[in-house]
Amino acid sequence: MAEIEVGVNMEFVRHDDLSFAAGVAKAAELGYAYVEPMVHNGRELLSEAGYFHSFSMDDEPLVMKDILAANGVKASAFSAHTPLMRPEIAVPYLQKAVRFAAAVGAPVVNTDEGIRPEWLSDEDIWPIMRYTLTQALRVAERYGIYIGIEPHQSISKTTDGLLRIHALVDSPWIKINYDTGNAHLGGEDPYAGLEACADKLVHIHAKDISYEQSDAERGAVTGTPVGCACGDGMINWPRVVGVLKKAGFSGVLSVECGAIPQAARSLKHLNACIEATE
Repeated sequence: MAEIEVGVNMEFVRHDDLSFAAGVAKAAELGYAYVEPMVHNGRELLSEAGYFHSFSMDDEPLVMKDILAANGVKASAFSAHTPLMRPEIAVPYLQKAVRFAAAVGAPVVNTDEGIRPEWLSDEDIWPIMRYTLTQALRVAERYGIYIGIEPHQSISKTTDGLLRIHALVDSPWIKINYDTGNAHLGGEDPYAGLEACADKLVHIHAKDISYEQSDAERGAVTGTPVGCACGDGMINWPRVVGVLKKAGFSGVLSVECGAIPQAARSLKHLNACIEATE
């Protein structure tokens, strides 16, 4: 039987200037069983000083694993976005993220195609992304980690573009991390998009979009960092849950919001939607 659970992307503590460890503790305090860490390369001042939630992959992965375990939560996925059309950046970054995820116990590494370099032609973008994904998936397959492609930029903002990126490599380890809010802002019908991607879904970004943001930006942007609390905006969450259950999806709805009170309301609303459709 399909089981849908609720987690939270660590962006929910970004404006509270919390460290990764403090953010995980806050997620557990709110009642979340899953978090979605953001990872980065190298050293970064705000994270080093404890004012930002991103976690360096130059640190020891078992430190992250211990922080999660100490708070009784698991990682649903990694937020590891990198430009697929820049293989010199994306290949080593995704390979490193896959190895880090395997050590921590995160089953999915999420990414999108990134901002398209202006000097790449319409013909060149596809073989370059195929190369990047092929190299990343060679490692992902060995470690048993999924790579989830997210609708977030100029190509993947449409369902057709998202599916075309997904189809670049024939591998069971490439899946889709569907983002309801990005799809809505990109001008897509998120419910039709979920249905079109149903057999390829591995993780969901539960992002709601306020009525004000929708009116101001829909059709003009390809996504947004975070949304409002689930249940406060445009997205019909009972409908989303219904589509996912019909598709037999088992996995995590990872809330993407920008404030701790929003995360609390989102968890309550999504759990109610899941229970109401059982």
